[in-house]
Amino acid sequence: MERASSIIPSIPRSAFEPYEKLSPFEIKDKLAQLARESSKKSDLALLNAGRGNPNWVATTPREAFFLLGQFSILECKRVLDMPDIGGMPQAPGIAGRFEQFLAKHHDAPGAGMLTAMVPFAVKKLGFDADAFVHELVDSIIGDNYPVPDRMLVHAEKVVHAYLMWAMCDSRPPKGKFDLFAVEGGTAAMCYTFKSLMQNHILHKGDTIALGVPIFTPYIEIAELNDYEFNVVLVHGTQENGFQYSDAELKKLEDPKVKAFFIVNPGNPSSVATSPEVIKKLDKLVKTKRSDLIILTDDVYGTFVTGFRSLMADLPYNTIGVYSYSKYFGCTGWRLGVIAVHENNIIDDMIRKHPKPITDQLNKRYGSLTLEPAKLKFIDRMVADSRDVCLNHTAGLSLPQQVKNLRDILRFNILGLVSLKRCRQHGEVSRVR
Repeated sequence: MERASSIIPSIPRSAFEPYEKLSPFEIKDKLAQLARESSKKSDLALLNAGRGNPNWVATTPREAFFLLGQFSILECKRVLDMPDIGGMPQAPGIAGRFEQFLAKHHDAPGAGMLTAMVPFAVKKLGFDADAFVHELVDSIIGDNYPVPDRMLVHAEKVVHAYLMWAMCDSRPPKGKFDLFAVEGGTAAMCYTFKSLMQNHILHKGDTIALGVPIFTPYIEIAELNDYEFNVVLVHGTQENGFQYSDAELKKLEDPKVKAFFIVNPGNPSSVATSPEVIKKLDKLVKTKRSDLIILTDDVYGTFVTGFRSLMADLPYNTIGVYSYSKYFGCTGWRLGVIAVHENNIIDDMIRKHPKPITDQLNKRYGSLTLEPAKLKFIDRMVADSRDVCLNHTAGLSLPQQVKNLRDILRFNILGLVSLKRCRQHGEVSRVR
């Protein structure tokens, strides 16, 4: 696939002038129309990830999901079998029973994936087989609130492994990230903005920077009366291949800029921030703006060969946001995740708050722990997502977490389907 810089110059700027007053969504519709017309001239199907809902679905993980559900119902009835009522699945021996079930239903859609998944996860991630299968089974039944509320134990480890591949190009920074499973990338945006405010990291009227062009709700959120941020725009222009110039990056040197929000690859530009620009941003943060908070929304990162998120190079400063909607064709499942490194700037900022603010926050989160001052920012985010007092019901629903987990095992850890195969059947590609 050609680099964006070699494609864009072939389209004269004048061709875009009629669309300058249109929203990115209207422009998207026109581009989709052009792509459909082009696909009719060839034998390639149009696989479109650049829209609100991708026009394909990943079938194998869904088949496995529904087959797992059938086994889970049998496990409920094994404990208690009354008309319309079952018991709660039990862990002892459940992996062996699952293996027997799959052997009996070896020709069922999804059985192959499930058969390979458990031994792989046990070997690759060191899981106890009974504990792993029980988490899957009990969660797909959905008979409990999420425990832990931030993310299920095995699910977090699987998603962490996936993000280290997808967002860090298999070259992750030292340490680990704490993850919060959320209802899609949009929920991640809402929760992050809210908790940054609640914890006095950002304040109404503060100055933030937005890397533009950007997903327009980032602009609209900043203008809400909840925030009323003073916004500095860091432009990645078409003439510069949608990359940030040195002059634009220099805007981030201003200490008044508290945070930098970026969508990478860009939306609607579909161009990833180049390694050269990332190196400059990395140097800027480490030499001049060690206090800068970065939020990177990387929902399209999995379409870029060798993609490396800012969360990989600047883990201390960066909040990572990822959604599975586009790459897995599952917007309706509402699957996303927030990643914050275990050693991060926000936790340090919270610890340095003056006593009056610390006392206020201790009161806010005091119902959660006897030592609220030690509560991590990402756990505060979980509590804030349910206005703290409803924290006991926080967390992404368990069936969603199971679907999330097995999509990832299916596509990127087990490697049963390659993106090369998608390229052979359509116009989906990982583009830098």
